[in-house]
Amino acid sequence: MAKKSKTVDLKPKADKISEEQLTQLQNVVSNINKIKFDLGSLEAQKHGMLHSLISANEVIIELQNKFQEEYGTYDVNIQDGTINYKDEQTDKKD
Repeated sequence: MAKKSKTVDLKPKADKISEEQLTQLQNVVSNINKIKFDLGSLEAQKHGMLHSLISANEVIIELQNKFQEEYGTYDVNIQDGTINYKDEQTDKKD
């Protein structure tokens, strides 16, 4: 007759993790949730800033068109307002 093998239960006896482990787990999950919230806020801020950049670029294009129409060029030194005419344009303006 064959011997029956005894089944060994490898499952731990505890049915809960320790309070320290629970606190650590809750803190990590809370931190992950905060990071996700902060990332979402940053993305919303980034989205708004990109719209502002597009608007500013549209204003630059409008100014360039006005300068081109009025001065024949939109090449302007933004430090002192000097119009940077090309050599052949300088001769025509004089």
